[in-house]
Amino acid sequence: MDEVKIAEAAGMISASRNVVALTGAGISRPSGIPDFRSAGGMWEQENPMEVASRRTFDTNPQRFYNWLRPLLQVSLAAQPNPAHLALAELERLGILKAVVTQNIDGLHQRAGSRTVYELHGHMRSATCISCEKQVTSDALIPQVLSGNIPLCDCGGGGTFKPDVVLFDEFLPMDQVEQAQQALFLCDVLLVVGTSLEVSPVADMPLIAMQRGARVIIVNMMETYLDGHANIVLHEDVAAALPAIMEHPAFRYYE
Repeated sequence: MDEVKIAEAAGMISASRNVVALTGAGISRPSGIPDFRSAGGMWEQENPMEVASRRTFDTNPQRFYNWLRPLLQVSLAAQPNPAHLALAELERLGILKAVVTQNIDGLHQRAGSRTVYELHGHMRSATCISCEKQVTSDALIPQVLSGNIPLCDCGGGGTFKPDVVLFDEFLPMDQVEQAQQALFLCDVLLVVGTSLEVSPVADMPLIAMQRGARVIIVNMMETYLDGHANIVLHEDVAAALPAIMEHPAFRYYE
């Protein structure tokens, strides 16, 4: 690990009082949740742009749930890793103001983060596509894990869809607007575990950069912003974030 960059990141973050983190699948990979693009990721099994699309859900919900089932099993068993915990601690210290995430696993909240904008939704609830009745996922999970499609009792034969954003659906505007406002106000943007390849999230760092925010990228793979960031660490996020906070250059005075 590059100790010079770790020290620089530690100093930059501890000197800030308005850090925002933008996170992607890479922050949950150390927790055992596969991402789409890395070797062994979910792209190699089926193309999520097809199977995890609203079109497939509407026409073949069984195929969608067959794809979701192993991801759901892994997500239920997963625990927050040191990267999630580090961000939660930064929020507790008053340095981190928000987490903007593309993830649907809820691990940020389970780690203790409170201000989390979930741009791709979450799996804590589901909504009937016929009557729009919303229920918590707890009652539906056993049905999905047993191979059944969760159906609503509304009489219209509606299927419950997890409250996640599928391909060819719009992002939740309330979450997008709050995330954009947080990025507009931050002085340091911490990009963690995202390759910045999915629009419109990929363009969100530009909001912070245009306002003069400094950018720290912690991601195993290169991103299109690497050449414009102040600090780039191609490291395991679960090792790099704790290393930053444990470095002597990270000083916080409550």
